[in-house]
Amino acid sequence: MAKKSKENRPQIILECTEAPGTSRYYTTKNVKNSTGRLERRKYNPTLRKVTLHREKK
Repeated sequence: MAKKSKENRPQIILECTEAPGTSRYYTTKNVKNSTGRLERRKYNPTLRKVTLHREKK
């Protein structure tokens, strides 16, 4: 079997939009399928609620 390349899945940082700097998540994304910034609703332990997290450049 051929070894898969990791070029299409770079590691990205998702940061909270309501309270920047309080909550960050690390994940990967497929650059070919999703070219824009990734947005997910994730849990912020400081605020103790689910908030919108956006990809940080």
